[in-house]
Amino acid sequence: MKWITRAHVHVDRVACPWLISRFIDNQAEFIFAARSEVERRAREEGAIPFDVAGVELGHVEGRCSFESIILKYELKDKALLRLAKIVHAADVEADLDTDPIARGLEAIASGFGLRYPDDEQNLAVQFEVYDALYAWCKLETRG
Repeated sequence: MKWITRAHVHVDRVACPWLISRFIDNQAEFIFAARSEVERRAREEGAIPFDVAGVELGHVEGRCSFESIILKYELKDKALLRLAKIVHAADVEADLDTDPIARGLEAIASGFGLRYPDDEQNLAVQFEVYDALYAWCKLETRG
């Protein structure tokens, strides 16, 4: 399947592709577009939009996009649910201090954005961060 979001990835727009490719669609193809182009390109490409205002897999009812994807696809893995709390706090500025790991993840995302401005390359290197964080969450939850 094709999935589309806004360009210039940051916390949620890295975490979501990681989640999608690891747990939902291992053949996922990600498209990054200007905010103003996402809706049109989603229609043209037949892509599923995420982390864009007004879509099901976006920020809805206090959830970040990562949490909306977990809900939609009924993922129950305890480690993923723990990771969702970290991603939420790192992505939602008002909630940044609700998880002790969030500031670190936000800082890492900012640093990777500076080092790798190309979205595809950024995902490729940051997936390792999410793999490691997920492993830590598995240990923490014994999941």
